[in-house]
Amino acid sequence: MSTSDPRHYDVIIAPVITEKATMASEHNKVMFKVARTATKPQIKEAVERLFDVKVKSVNTLIREGKIKTFKNRLGQQSDVKRAIVTLEEGHRIDVTTGL
Repeated sequence: MSTSDPRHYDVIIAPVITEKATMASEHNKVMFKVARTATKPQIKEAVERLFDVKVKSVNTLIREGKIKTFKNRLGQQSDVKRAIVTLEEGHRIDVTTGL
């Protein structure tokens, strides 16, 4: 693979480390927080270039921001786009090491 392009760091913001994401990692899936404007082909290319793995498929979802109360004031969390990336057999990403 060629060297990573700085644009790829704008597409993939951070790995998602939750209980659900940890359970999905047992099935060769990794979750990432991605840019709101990122498309599935852009996400696939960014993951393949940054982590040097082969991507089988990409599923995306947008989690709408929740309305929360903090110190008796209402506030709204930001909307977040997540990508669930399924890797080919034999490929792994260790998200705990960072980029």
